Amino acid sequence: MKNLTIFMFVFSLCMLGYVSGAGIRIVNELKSKKTLWMRCYSKDDVLGPTVIPNGGQFTDYFFHNLFGTTRFMCTLKQGPGFSHSVSFRAFKNSGLWDWRAREDGIYLRRIYETKFDNGADNLHKEQNWI
Repeated sequence: MKNLTIFMFVFSLCMLGYVSGAGIRIVNELKSKKTLWMRCYSKDDVLGPTVIPNGGQFTDYFFHNLFGTTRFMCTLKQGPGFSHSVSFRAFKNSGLWDWRAREDGIYLRRIYETKFDNGADNLHKEQNWI
């Protein structure tokens, strides 16, 4: 019984590291001082709506569940008229999902850190404005 208790304690600590450290960042890199309207949601949470000023950012960290099923969907709209928009899945695994709103589309860089690998995916275009 003692060995099982020790195992469960160590396993819990390992899993805590796995399920924590998740988040999304949305950065407004639009030109001409345009604002960025943002709203994100999951099954349990709603982030926003909020307007991100030019050069500003919105960041939120959260715990995702043990089974890896946490999903955040986001909608972004370009100001001032908010006529261009895009909706996308902004988060589906661990790490920080770093989104950049630019004139030609939405870019993503996933920043991750584990015991075995530290780093980030390269910034790449993920979505076009509609």
